Amino acid sequence: MSAQPQLDMNPPSVATKAQNRAWCFAIFAIFAVCGFSISNWLSRVPSVRDYLGATSGEMGIIYLGVAVGSIIGLICAGHVVTLLGPRKTIVLFMSICVLGLPAAALATYAHSIPLIFASLAFFGIGFSTCDVAMNVSGAANERVMGRTLMPVFHALFSAGTVLGIGVGALAEIIGMSVLLHLSIVAALVITVVLVSVRFIPRDDVLHAPEAEPEDGPEASEESHLGWKARLGVWTKKRTLLIGVIALGMALAEGAAGDWLPLAMIDGHGLENATGASVLGIFLVAMTAGRISGVFLLDRFGRVPVLVVCAGLAAIGLATVIFAPLPGLAIVGVVFWGLGASLGFPVAMSAAADDPKSAAATVSAVATIGYLAFLVGPPVVGFLGDHFGLLNALIFVLALVVAAGFATPAAREPRRG
Repeated sequence: MSAQPQLDMNPPSVATKAQNRAWCFAIFAIFAVCGFSISNWLSRVPSVRDYLGATSGEMGIIYLGVAVGSIIGLICAGHVVTLLGPRKTIVLFMSICVLGLPAAALATYAHSIPLIFASLAFFGIGFSTCDVAMNVSGAANERVMGRTLMPVFHALFSAGTVLGIGVGALAEIIGMSVLLHLSIVAALVITVVLVSVRFIPRDDVLHAPEAEPEDGPEASEESHLGWKARLGVWTKKRTLLIGVIALGMALAEGAAGDWLPLAMIDGHGLENATGASVLGIFLVAMTAGRISGVFLLDRFGRVPVLVVCAGLAAIGLATVIFAPLPGLAIVGVVFWGLGASLGFPVAMSAAADDPKSAAATVSAVATIGYLAFLVGPPVVGFLGDHFGLLNALIFVLALVVAAGFATPAAREPRRG
């Protein structure tokens, strides 16, 4: 018999199965183009640096633009998504996001680092706000479809980043200007978004059954939290514990992208090309974990799967850090990738369990999780300077263990 808890995965819905399926594919597309947009920019960063003749410090300022914008967007996202609904938020803020890319290219030709910073800050605001909106809509689609989908949504984001890197590399090879390249990307992404959102339910349709007249005209006003209540989600123990899951697993994912090749080269003596290929092994393992995780989550439930994921990530990290042989460390990378695959998407699903507070809680959890991408790289780098990169990963291991202890907070809501 299944050990899965009884889930409340079937709220009232006025949509047909075909409409809900189209909604699902629309969210697939939104996640994919989000990954596609950011990786196209990252693929042209070397060209931007060369054109500017920028120092490492100046490039650090440019990178900070995305980080600052992302934090601003995440802080405001819960309020914006509640007021506009996911559908309108995705259209508006994804447009802001991708229009920041050609703006950054124009600022590059003007040799203006402050303008590049501002353009990328707008990119970050749009990207992070859309991130919350698409996770809220994706979680709502999970509920009406009655099955786990969030890991697949996030796998599509990863696929979009891979495609974007390939397109950026091709643009580099054929000598396409950064402005033309990013303008084409912006036009393509906006087109995909405008087509896709036609299949995402309007917010009033999605919540219409909750505002039926039994409780009077005030019911529709109560379908969302007020701004004080939205801020109040930060004081809830469950929100903070889910945030710990997002933080630990996002750090496990981000640290691999930032530091794994260097850690394998410096710590295990691999050649540069081999060290870079190990990151590919990690990404393949993580993608496989997200795809297979859909079936595991539906069969066993969130908590058992997250406990196993945290255990795999911890074993993998410990193996990479302490293994005496490079081959054994590479096996650890596979465990690390599988373990890191589900934590962040499942945390997004858990944050959206209550539709009324979904936007606010997803925004809060995403903000905590994004700290891993903003604070993680400099912390690991600082520790690496003093103790070596492999030993610096002990910091990541500790937060993964903390995420493992926090997993009961992600338990599914029970019926009744």
